[in-house]
Amino acid sequence: MSQADILAAIAAERQSQDSKWGEQNHHLIEWLSILMEEVGEVAQAINEYHWRDASMANIRKELIQVAAVAVSALESIERNYPSADEE
Repeated sequence: MSQADILAAIAAERQSQDSKWGEQNHHLIEWLSILMEEVGEVAQAINEYHWRDASMANIRKELIQVAAVAVSALESIERNYPSADEE
């Protein structure tokens, strides 16, 4: 996958998230919990790959979800903390 392909996959995952849950505007501590849950799924996928010869495709999928959640959190910050860039 090229960088452009990866960024396109992240954008597609963001669209999927918005379709599934709508616009998300969580408190920062909630974003942290959501992001850490997704990171935990990456860890699980890596463990399954290492110990059980599972697919690398699942690791890629989970990493794309982590990136998309991080983007969603950034979008929420931009909407809800307009002075964040000034700090």
